[in-house]
Amino acid sequence: MKTTETPAPVPAEPGLSVSGTSSSVSRPPRRTREGGVLNVFSHGILVIWAIMVVMPLVWAVMTSFKDDRSIFSSPWSLPDRLHLDNWARAWTDAHMSEYFLNTVLVVGGSLIGTLVLGSMAAYVLARFDFPGNRFVYYLFVGGMSFPVMLALVPLFYVVNNMGLLNTIHGLILVYIAYSLPFTVFFLTAFFRSLPTSVAEAAFVDGASHTRTFFQIMLPMARPGLISVGIFNFLGQWNQYMLPTVLNTDPDKHVLTQGLVQLAVSQGYKGDWSGLFAGLVMAMLPVLGAYIVFQRQVVQGLTAGALK
Repeated sequence: MKTTETPAPVPAEPGLSVSGTSSSVSRPPRRTREGGVLNVFSHGILVIWAIMVVMPLVWAVMTSFKDDRSIFSSPWSLPDRLHLDNWARAWTDAHMSEYFLNTVLVVGGSLIGTLVLGSMAAYVLARFDFPGNRFVYYLFVGGMSFPVMLALVPLFYVVNNMGLLNTIHGLILVYIAYSLPFTVFFLTAFFRSLPTSVAEAAFVDGASHTRTFFQIMLPMARPGLISVGIFNFLGQWNQYMLPTVLNTDPDKHVLTQGLVQLAVSQGYKGDWSGLFAGLVMAMLPVLGAYIVFQRQVVQGLTAGALK
Protein backbone atom coordinates (compact mmCIF):
# COMPACT_ATOMS: atom_id res chain seq x y z
CA MET A 1 0.00 0.00 0.00
CA LYS A 2 1.45 3.26 -1.09
CA THR A 3 1.34 6.35 0.97
CA THR A 4 1.55 9.79 -0.53
CA GLU A 5 3.83 12.16 1.35
CA THR A 6 2.59 15.64 1.60
CA PRO A 7 5.34 18.31 1.36
CA ALA A 8 5.78 20.47 4.40
CA PRO A 9 4.16 23.85 4.09
CA VAL A 10 6.54 26.56 3.04
CA PRO A 11 6.50 29.53 5.41
CA ALA A 12 4.84 32.46 3.84
CA GLU A 13 7.02 35.44 3.02
CA PRO A 14 6.45 38.56 5.03
CA GLY A 15 3.76 40.65 3.51
CA LEU A 16 2.18 37.69 1.61
CA SER A 17 -1.12 36.02 2.49
CA VAL A 18 -1.76 32.29 2.34
CA SER A 19 -3.20 32.52 -1.15
CA GLY A 20 0.03 34.12 -2.42
CA THR A 21 -1.28 37.57 -2.84
CA SER A 22 0.54 40.49 -1.31
CA SER A 23 -1.35 41.88 1.63
CA SER A 24 0.90 44.88 2.06
CA VAL A 25 3.56 46.01 -0.37
CA SER A 26 6.68 47.38 1.38
CA ARG A 27 7.45 50.77 -0.05
CA PRO A 28 10.04 53.29 1.04
CA PRO A 29 8.51 55.93 3.25
CA ARG A 30 7.47 58.99 1.36
CA ARG A 31 9.03 61.24 3.99
CA THR A 32 12.44 59.61 3.42
CA ARG A 33 12.28 60.26 -0.31
CA GLU A 34 11.21 63.84 0.23
CA GLY A 35 14.01 64.32 2.74
CA GLY A 36 16.54 63.01 0.23
CA VAL A 37 15.35 65.44 -2.43
CA LEU A 38 15.52 68.33 0.02
CA ASN A 39 19.02 67.30 1.10
CA VAL A 40 20.23 67.19 -2.49
CA PHE A 41 18.67 70.58 -3.20
CA SER A 42 20.08 72.20 -0.06
CA HIS A 43 23.54 70.75 -0.61
CA GLY A 44 23.47 71.94 -4.20
CA ILE A 45 22.63 75.48 -3.07
CA LEU A 46 25.47 75.35 -0.52
CA VAL A 47 27.94 74.16 -3.15
CA ILE A 48 26.94 76.97 -5.52
CA TRP A 49 27.22 79.51 -2.71
CA ALA A 50 30.65 78.17 -1.70
CA ILE A 51 31.89 78.45 -5.28
CA MET A 52 30.62 82.03 -5.51
CA VAL A 53 32.48 82.92 -2.30
CA VAL A 54 35.72 80.99 -2.82
CA MET A 55 36.34 81.66 -6.51
CA PRO A 56 36.82 85.46 -6.20
CA LEU A 57 39.26 84.88 -3.32
CA VAL A 58 41.25 82.30 -5.28
CA TRP A 59 41.27 84.54 -8.35
CA ALA A 60 42.50 87.53 -6.33
CA VAL A 61 45.33 85.46 -4.83
CA MET A 62 46.37 84.16 -8.27
CA THR A 63 46.22 87.63 -9.78
CA SER A 64 48.42 89.08 -7.03
CA PHE A 65 51.29 86.87 -8.25
CA LYS A 66 50.91 87.76 -11.96
CA ASP A 67 52.30 90.61 -13.98
CA ASP A 68 50.00 93.17 -15.58
CA ARG A 69 50.29 91.63 -19.05
CA SER A 70 49.20 88.19 -17.84
CA ILE A 71 46.25 89.67 -15.95
CA PHE A 72 44.69 90.95 -19.19
CA SER A 73 45.89 88.24 -21.62
CA SER A 74 44.95 85.19 -19.51
CA PRO A 75 43.01 86.30 -16.42
CA TRP A 76 41.94 82.79 -15.35
CA SER A 77 45.24 80.98 -15.86
CA LEU A 78 47.77 80.18 -13.17
CA PRO A 79 50.75 82.54 -12.90
CA ASP A 80 53.76 81.44 -14.93
CA ARG A 81 55.94 82.30 -11.93
CA LEU A 82 55.48 84.00 -8.59
CA HIS A 83 55.97 87.75 -9.04
CA LEU A 84 56.81 88.57 -5.43
CA ASP A 85 57.83 92.07 -6.47
CA ASN A 86 54.10 92.90 -6.60
CA TRP A 87 53.86 92.34 -2.85
CA ALA A 88 57.07 94.24 -2.16
CA ARG A 89 55.87 97.16 -4.27
CA ALA A 90 52.51 97.29 -2.49
CA TRP A 91 54.13 96.96 0.94
CA THR A 92 56.69 99.75 0.46
CA ASP A 93 55.74 102.05 -2.43
CA ALA A 94 52.02 102.07 -1.61
CA HIS A 95 52.72 102.51 2.13
CA MET A 96 50.73 99.41 3.02
CA SER A 97 53.12 98.75 5.90
CA GLU A 98 52.15 102.04 7.58
CA TYR A 99 48.44 101.45 7.02
CA PHE A 100 48.79 97.92 8.35
CA LEU A 101 50.55 99.08 11.53
CA ASN A 102 47.94 101.78 12.19
CA THR A 103 45.14 99.27 11.73
CA VAL A 104 46.75 96.76 14.10
CA LEU A 105 47.10 99.46 16.77
CA VAL A 106 43.52 100.69 16.39
CA VAL A 107 41.86 97.28 16.13
CA GLY A 108 44.03 95.70 18.83
CA GLY A 109 43.38 98.47 21.35
CA SER A 110 39.68 98.69 20.62
CA LEU A 111 39.23 94.92 20.68
CA ILE A 112 40.84 94.61 24.12
CA GLY A 113 38.82 97.51 25.49
CA THR A 114 35.59 96.20 24.00
CA LEU A 115 36.00 92.70 25.42
CA VAL A 116 37.01 93.91 28.89
CA LEU A 117 34.27 96.53 29.27
CA GLY A 118 31.63 94.48 27.45
CA SER A 119 32.24 91.32 29.48
CA MET A 120 32.09 93.22 32.78
CA ALA A 121 28.85 94.97 31.84
CA ALA A 122 27.31 91.75 30.51
CA TYR A 123 28.23 89.82 33.66
CA VAL A 124 26.57 92.42 35.90
CA LEU A 125 23.43 92.54 33.75
CA ALA A 126 23.20 88.74 33.58
CA ARG A 127 23.88 87.84 37.22
CA PHE A 128 22.75 90.76 39.39
CA ASP A 129 19.20 91.99 39.81
CA PHE A 130 19.06 95.70 40.59
CA PRO A 131 16.63 98.54 39.81
CA GLY A 132 17.05 99.58 36.19
CA ASN A 133 18.69 96.33 35.09
CA ARG A 134 16.34 95.76 32.17
CA PHE A 135 16.40 99.44 31.25
CA VAL A 136 20.19 99.44 30.93
CA TYR A 137 20.07 96.19 28.97
CA TYR A 138 17.54 97.56 26.51
CA LEU A 139 19.64 100.69 26.11
CA PHE A 140 22.44 98.51 24.75
CA VAL A 141 19.96 96.61 22.57
CA GLY A 142 18.64 99.92 21.22
CA GLY A 143 22.19 100.99 20.44
CA MET A 144 22.47 98.05 18.05
CA SER A 145 19.55 99.33 15.98
CA PHE A 146 20.73 102.95 15.84
CA PRO A 147 22.28 103.74 12.42
CA VAL A 148 25.83 104.98 12.79
CA MET A 149 25.33 107.28 9.78
CA LEU A 150 22.99 109.45 11.85
CA ALA A 151 25.67 109.90 14.53
CA LEU A 152 28.55 110.90 12.25
CA VAL A 153 28.08 114.68 12.50
CA PRO A 154 27.54 114.88 16.30
CA LEU A 155 30.27 112.30 16.78
CA PHE A 156 32.66 114.45 14.75
CA TYR A 157 32.00 117.47 16.97
CA VAL A 158 32.29 115.44 20.18
CA VAL A 159 35.63 113.94 19.15
CA ASN A 160 36.85 117.35 17.96
CA ASN A 161 35.90 119.02 21.25
CA MET A 162 37.78 116.31 23.14
CA GLY A 163 40.88 116.99 21.08
CA LEU A 164 40.93 113.43 19.71
CA LEU A 165 40.38 114.18 16.03
CA ASN A 166 42.99 112.61 13.72
CA THR A 167 44.44 110.49 16.52
CA ILE A 168 44.87 106.76 16.97
CA HIS A 169 43.47 106.71 20.51
CA GLY A 170 40.47 108.74 19.34
CA LEU A 171 39.60 106.02 16.84
CA ILE A 172 40.11 103.39 19.53
CA LEU A 173 37.56 105.05 21.83
CA VAL A 174 35.04 105.45 19.00
CA TYR A 175 35.46 101.81 17.94
CA ILE A 176 34.88 100.68 21.54
CA ALA A 177 31.69 102.72 21.83
CA TYR A 178 30.54 101.47 18.43
CA SER A 179 31.11 97.79 19.33
CA LEU A 180 29.85 97.72 22.93
CA PRO A 181 26.09 97.29 22.24
CA PHE A 182 26.46 94.05 20.31
CA THR A 183 29.15 92.78 22.70
CA VAL A 184 26.99 93.35 25.78
CA PHE A 185 23.94 91.84 24.08
CA PHE A 186 25.85 88.72 23.01
CA LEU A 187 27.74 88.13 26.26
CA THR A 188 24.72 88.76 28.48
CA ALA A 189 22.94 85.81 26.89
CA PHE A 190 26.13 83.74 27.17
CA PHE A 191 26.66 84.49 30.88
CA ARG A 192 23.04 83.55 31.57
CA SER A 193 23.69 80.12 30.07
CA LEU A 194 26.61 79.40 32.41
CA PRO A 195 25.92 77.42 35.62
CA THR A 196 25.52 79.49 38.77
CA SER A 197 26.72 76.78 41.15
CA VAL A 198 30.40 77.48 40.47
CA ALA A 199 30.08 81.19 41.29
CA GLU A 200 28.02 80.41 44.40
CA ALA A 201 30.69 77.98 45.60
CA ALA A 202 33.33 80.66 45.11
CA PHE A 203 31.29 83.12 47.17
CA VAL A 204 30.95 80.53 49.94
CA ASP A 205 34.74 80.11 49.97
CA GLY A 206 35.14 83.84 50.47
CA ALA A 207 35.97 84.99 46.93
CA SER A 208 35.05 88.56 46.05
CA HIS A 209 32.95 89.53 43.05
CA THR A 210 36.05 90.76 41.21
CA ARG A 211 37.99 87.56 41.81
CA THR A 212 35.01 85.40 40.91
CA PHE A 213 34.57 87.25 37.64
CA PHE A 214 38.19 87.29 36.47
CA GLN A 215 39.31 83.88 37.75
CA ILE A 216 36.17 81.77 37.40
CA MET A 217 33.48 83.24 35.16
CA LEU A 218 35.72 84.81 32.53
CA PRO A 219 37.60 81.55 31.75
CA MET A 220 34.25 79.76 31.52
CA ALA A 221 33.07 82.36 29.01
CA ARG A 222 36.10 81.85 26.75
CA PRO A 223 34.10 80.46 23.76
CA GLY A 224 31.70 83.40 23.88
CA LEU A 225 34.56 85.89 24.18
CA ILE A 226 36.31 84.40 21.16
CA SER A 227 33.10 84.43 19.12
CA VAL A 228 32.20 88.04 19.85
CA GLY A 229 35.87 88.97 19.50
CA ILE A 230 35.95 87.56 15.96
CA PHE A 231 32.78 89.43 15.03
CA ASN A 232 34.15 92.69 16.42
CA PHE A 233 37.49 92.08 14.74
CA LEU A 234 35.82 91.68 11.35
CA GLY A 235 33.72 94.80 11.80
CA GLN A 236 36.56 96.95 13.09
CA TRP A 237 39.12 95.70 10.57
CA ASN A 238 36.81 96.47 7.65
CA GLN A 239 35.49 99.75 9.07
CA TYR A 240 35.76 102.56 6.52
CA MET A 241 33.14 105.18 7.33
CA LEU A 242 34.29 106.12 10.84
CA PRO A 243 38.01 106.55 10.05
CA THR A 244 37.16 108.51 6.90
CA VAL A 245 35.21 111.06 8.97
CA LEU A 246 37.38 111.12 12.10
CA ASN A 247 40.84 110.49 10.70
CA THR A 248 41.91 112.70 7.80
CA ASP A 249 45.65 112.69 8.58
CA PRO A 250 47.39 110.68 5.80
CA ASP A 251 50.09 109.49 8.21
CA LYS A 252 47.45 107.87 10.45
CA HIS A 253 45.22 106.29 7.83
CA VAL A 254 44.06 102.74 8.46
CA LEU A 255 44.05 99.89 5.98
CA THR A 256 40.64 100.55 4.44
CA GLN A 257 41.56 104.15 3.70
CA GLY A 258 44.88 103.02 2.29
CA LEU A 259 43.20 100.51 -0.01
CA VAL A 260 40.96 103.21 -1.45
CA GLN A 261 43.97 105.44 -2.10
CA LEU A 262 45.83 102.46 -3.57
CA ALA A 263 42.93 101.66 -5.90
CA VAL A 264 42.79 105.25 -7.15
CA SER A 265 46.54 105.65 -7.63
CA GLN A 266 47.14 102.20 -9.12
CA GLY A 267 44.21 102.72 -11.45
CA TYR A 268 45.94 105.75 -12.94
CA LYS A 269 49.31 104.00 -13.05
CA GLY A 270 47.92 100.75 -14.43
CA ASP A 271 49.65 98.72 -11.69
CA TRP A 272 46.87 96.19 -11.24
CA SER A 273 49.15 93.48 -9.89
CA GLY A 274 50.22 95.74 -7.03
CA LEU A 275 46.57 96.56 -6.32
CA PHE A 276 45.60 92.90 -6.02
CA ALA A 277 48.63 92.26 -3.81
CA GLY A 278 47.41 94.98 -1.46
CA LEU A 279 43.90 93.50 -1.43
CA VAL A 280 45.21 90.06 -0.52
CA MET A 281 47.31 91.60 2.26
CA ALA A 282 44.16 93.09 3.75
CA MET A 283 42.28 89.78 3.53
CA LEU A 284 44.90 87.49 5.05
CA PRO A 285 44.52 88.56 8.72
CA VAL A 286 40.75 88.13 8.57
CA LEU A 287 40.96 84.68 6.99
CA GLY A 288 43.71 83.61 9.36
CA ALA A 289 41.79 84.70 12.44
CA TYR A 290 38.69 82.78 11.43
CA ILE A 291 40.63 79.64 10.44
CA VAL A 292 42.44 79.57 13.79
CA PHE A 293 39.37 80.23 15.95
CA GLN A 294 36.57 78.66 13.88
CA ARG A 295 35.94 75.88 16.42
CA GLN A 296 35.63 78.34 19.29
CA VAL A 297 33.30 80.51 17.20
CA VAL A 298 30.94 77.58 16.64
CA GLN A 299 31.08 76.64 20.33
CA GLY A 300 30.27 80.19 21.36
CA LEU A 301 27.32 80.43 18.97
CA THR A 302 25.80 77.09 20.01
CA ALA A 303 26.56 77.17 23.74
CA GLY A 304 23.41 79.10 24.62
CA ALA A 305 21.22 76.77 22.57
CA LEU A 306 22.71 73.61 24.09
CA LYS A 307 22.34 74.66 27.72
